[in-house]
Amino acid sequence: MIRTRMRTRGFISAVTLSVALALTACAPKDADVKAAVDTAITGVSGVSVAVTNGVATISGEFADEATRASTTAKVAAVKGVKSVADSSTIAPPPVVISPDDALRTSVATALAAFPTLTATISDGVITLNGEIKKADLPMAMQALSALNPKKIDNKATVKK
Repeated sequence: MIRTRMRTRGFISAVTLSVALALTACAPKDADVKAAVDTAITGVSGVSVAVTNGVATISGEFADEATRASTTAKVAAVKGVKSVADSSTIAPPPVVISPDDALRTSVATALAAFPTLTATISDGVITLNGEIKKADLPMAMQALSALNPKKIDNKATVKK
């Protein structure tokens, strides 16, 4: 009776160990998962994915939120990925520079409150000349900055 119990326990232990080894051996290797992830996100530039213990970590910079969401979904769908960690960022939107003709009209309107200032516009750069009170300068610069010029070159004389 005791021998039978010992044999049964030995048999159960052997089966348990075999199952554990089989499950461990069947788990995909991180390198294989990474290769599959890289294939899944082919064409997505600026980002990379590292895989450790089945956790895929996305890093880098996406062009927009839609691309980030799409890429994250593709990574999560890869066999062997247990979870996805995202440490990526979204690129800031590009600066839109107003064309010169639009700037000329807008600058004239913006400087109407500052009659002692004149401005020339070339290639998106506003060059200020004339005179302005120190207290008025921030308001003038803010009004001009709102027009999205490439640059504001202040050559005006600032008076107290």
